[in-house]
Amino acid sequence: MGCAGSTPKTDDNSKKLKKPKPWKHNQAITTTRLKQMRDEFWDTAPHYGGQKEIWDALRAAAEAELSLAQTIVDSAGIIVSNSDMTICYDEREFRLQSSRV
Repeated sequence: MGCAGSTPKTDDNSKKLKKPKPWKHNQAITTTRLKQMRDEFWDTAPHYGGQKEIWDALRAAAEAELSLAQTIVDSAGIIVSNSDMTICYDEREFRLQSSRV
């Protein structure tokens, strides 16, 4: 129950995803090296905290088209702080931060 003047709480998860700005490395790298860097990030990210399932959902969302990515994020209960998914939180509000690789 709420007060007569209270407003319903909005869902924090509802922030719409946007395509991130292009990422640039300080040195020229090959497509193979970029893929290797991405794989290293996703392989090690769960070791810094958070549930592996949430990291897996974030990876799937990062590699998907925007409309599917939005569905994945919403379904996993991921709280998106930045619309480019560089800062997200899981349902227990553990910070999940990407390195934009």
